[in-house]
Amino acid sequence: MKRAAALWTGGKDCSLALHEARGLGAEVVELVTFVPESPSFLAHPLPFLKRQAQALGLPHRAIQVKPPLDAGYAVAIRTLRREGIDALVTGDIAEVDGHPNWIKEMSRGSEVEVLTPLWGRDRRGLLKDLLDRGFKATFSLVKKPWFTRQWVGRPLDHKAISDMEALASATGLDICGENGEYHTLVLNGPNFRMGLQISAFDVRERAEMLYMDIREIKPLGPSS
Repeated sequence: MKRAAALWTGGKDCSLALHEARGLGAEVVELVTFVPESPSFLAHPLPFLKRQAQALGLPHRAIQVKPPLDAGYAVAIRTLRREGIDALVTGDIAEVDGHPNWIKEMSRGSEVEVLTPLWGRDRRGLLKDLLDRGFKATFSLVKKPWFTRQWVGRPLDHKAISDMEALASATGLDICGENGEYHTLVLNGPNFRMGLQISAFDVRERAEMLYMDIREIKPLGPSS
């Protein structure tokens, strides 16, 4: 059994990847978020990630990555290996703009295996799997011109998927947001000991981005 760390943004893809990696036999012992020197985590605020980790019953670490980024990531991954991490779990789905998988490239020579359980799978199928397995997610950041402010805080459900498919036909939107068109935060799921509720937030705007500025988070009862 591989002793693994799940690379964590708090969104739908890393959450589903964590679930699937466990199903494949990986022992996920912690969540890791690589953080630049001056982070601006509008879509995935670090305090919310900490709350998710508590709900999942896993430790969470934010590891600073110093420039140049390729060297910084390589150092961080080798440090994890020295600490006993055999594998990293990522929620990557496919190449972006033809580039190879970044974490795999940065892990070369480190003896750390990179597990990508979502890689190459059908976009619509992944979203369906997410809902079928009981994950609850919300749109935390969306970008214009694809989306309007009404999408911020909207549940990722079957109606949202249908609406995104219509947008994809009209605009070329990637329905999984692989080009950064949108981001999500997961509130509950099969790995959660309890759910989370974003009970108060404001919608902010920065350039083409519309995002959730979270003011209050409440725990829900034990997850089913």
